[in-house]
Amino acid sequence: MSVNTIRKYIIVKGIVQGVGFRPFVYKIATYNNLKGWVKNSSEGVYIDVEGKIGGINNFIDHLKHKSPNLSKIDEVYIQDKEIINYRSFEIRHSDEEEDTITFISPDIGICDDCLNDIKDMKNRRYRYPFTNCTNCGPRFSIIKKLPYDRAVTTMDKFQMCYECHREYMNPLDRRFHAQPNACEKCGPKVELVDKFGYRISCNDPITRTIQFIKKGMIVGVKGLGGFHLTCDAKNQNVIQTLRDRKCRPTKPLAVMMKDVNTVKKYCKLNEKEEKILSSNKRPILLLNKKEENLPYNIAPNMKQLGVILPFTPLHYLLFEEGIEVLIMTSANVSKIPMVYKNEEALKKLNHIVDYLLIHNRDIYIPVDDSVSKVVLNEERVIRSARGYAPICMNMANIKDTLACGSHLKNTFAVSKNQNIFISQYIGDMENVETYNRFKNSVSHFEKIYNITPQIIAYDMHKNYWSLKYVQKKNINKIPVQHHHAHIVSCMMENKIKDKIIGIAYDGVGYGTDGKIWGSEFLICDDKDFERVGHINEVSMPGGDAATKEPWKMAISYIYQTYKKDIYENIPFTVKYKNIKSILSIIKNNINSPKCSSMGRFFDAISAITGYIGKVTFEGEAAIRLENIADEEEKSQYNYNIEYIHQKYVINTDHIIKGIIKDMKEGMNASIISKKFHNTVIDFSVKMCSIIAPKYNIYKVALSGGVFQNEIILKGICEKLVLQGFEVYTHKFIPCNDSGICMGQLVIANANCKE
Repeated sequence: MSVNTIRKYIIVKGIVQGVGFRPFVYKIATYNNLKGWVKNSSEGVYIDVEGKIGGINNFIDHLKHKSPNLSKIDEVYIQDKEIINYRSFEIRHSDEEEDTITFISPDIGICDDCLNDIKDMKNRRYRYPFTNCTNCGPRFSIIKKLPYDRAVTTMDKFQMCYECHREYMNPLDRRFHAQPNACEKCGPKVELVDKFGYRISCNDPITRTIQFIKKGMIVGVKGLGGFHLTCDAKNQNVIQTLRDRKCRPTKPLAVMMKDVNTVKKYCKLNEKEEKILSSNKRPILLLNKKEENLPYNIAPNMKQLGVILPFTPLHYLLFEEGIEVLIMTSANVSKIPMVYKNEEALKKLNHIVDYLLIHNRDIYIPVDDSVSKVVLNEERVIRSARGYAPICMNMANIKDTLACGSHLKNTFAVSKNQNIFISQYIGDMENVETYNRFKNSVSHFEKIYNITPQIIAYDMHKNYWSLKYVQKKNINKIPVQHHHAHIVSCMMENKIKDKIIGIAYDGVGYGTDGKIWGSEFLICDDKDFERVGHINEVSMPGGDAATKEPWKMAISYIYQTYKKDIYENIPFTVKYKNIKSILSIIKNNINSPKCSSMGRFFDAISAITGYIGKVTFEGEAAIRLENIADEEEKSQYNYNIEYIHQKYVINTDHIIKGIIKDMKEGMNASIISKKFHNTVIDFSVKMCSIIAPKYNIYKVALSGGVFQNEIILKGICEKLVLQGFEVYTHKFIPCNDSGICMGQLVIANANCKE
């Protein structure tokens, strides 16, 4: 062996399994005439390589800077070793070590190569609905344990045919060790059944499904991480039938469109949005509609439409025969988790669907669709699931921890060996089904990552499910204030270590004083916080029931403002409600906790301006208020900021008086809405300008579900930046309650006593 020959032992950590990393290593090793081996381990990828110095250096450069698109390298360790004189370069079987971490790739939308395969009549995978390779297809949803090999996925029951096995074993093939690799001969199959489970006899289940959809039928389609309910998105009657059967009267329904050109036909689409929509993550992207040329009842009273492109071969095949747009909404009854098992679909969906298009590739972990939008030219993830989750982050000096997350829009987080993993979206913890989904997912994460938590973090609300869950655990229990968790999650995403001004605007969060918070100005770091400001408190008549009937919050705000003169100032919108009973509840303090929630303030204004129904999905009233706002209106209402009990308090009385005056004068609700939004933006920035010099802090973090409101987020960001503040916002961690598990985990570790 030449004196110029060297040997390097390399460990690569990150998302490097199930993404074509080993064949990539094989190719660059053989290209550089190197010998040795590569293999997966529970820690990452191990590489032992020897050859000429120039070849080794070129190999390492390619390894670090030209790795596969789906991979994410966090660390590369390189050691010098003595020459062994390997004779070839090979890919070895996986190893499994204890107390190590391997990152899992999320499920990935179909790649262009596989899409071409299913479109090519000469290809053996022509129209095969489970076509995939190392660059696309299921990952997280089918993995039972690590290291990632076919035997520990739900594909283990399918014996590969000769052709598939040859691809699987060929390091130069893009399907080399693609664990879900299959074809029509040996892989999963689709089947069409009616709602009673009886098989529909036909040569092509997908073509027959299309025919049923065209006839106005509702079909449950099993996808990558669960079932969707689908029907013709141009058929207003069948959409209404779906709403009636699903008990979803007004919440917007997502649509799947055939391709980007179809999207441009119905929605406004800029370059950034097109890139996200077409990415391999394939989220539901919220896009501004063009004119109302699809049925109104897809997204009533909304300026935006949730749009997704096909992300599996099966979905692409559904757009044959001239279909352009399909309703594609999660298969569940309102508030119950998405269905993902065949037998479960037959039991729980038979009152909604007419038919089910099922298949026999099992889903091990259900994963819903991700939801995203673009604001200030940045992608903002609203729901992190397929394509995005699990999220992996690094943090030093952190113990093995479980953070339970939120009551609504639940996700949880676990940590091990300086790695934090945030789960896929679980849902609203309002029923035993979602609670069981949470427990099963936690168990899976603990098992797959070999984590035994030493700490458990949870929301300090005394009536949340998480308290009962935590009480059963015999480990270090640390309650975390809801809004502190919001701000710290934003700080962590943006890698901020210093104290910061945090603005946390949301619907409900239990405060340290036992009251309902939700309009917080905090001075905080990852350990402690000081509440320095909020909007004034009002009564929340009936407690949580007021979140379902916003007019009750309207009465509370009007009473707070006018007291005995309330009846002279009740707007016509709520005049015929049972006002006396609500006033009696407030005056006698019957189940009327004090509340300073921005979300409830939005609810009240929405009710005053015309929203008098019952809320059928979280944030409905506030979303309506945003959607009616006149974009051109620049004026605002007066307000006072007072200093009470060492806190800055925004007095809302003048705002309410201004709105009531405008209502009496017959001003359009769209003008009132925008004036209100402008006012919230102005007093938020004014508060920061008061707080900043007092504490000498000019960094501001924005978090909480209200910042899903594009008017509020853009307005506050832009005005703060103009005043010289550094502003930090959420991007890949949701600003809503799905993001607080990250903050809980970090705060709990900072406050953990040995």
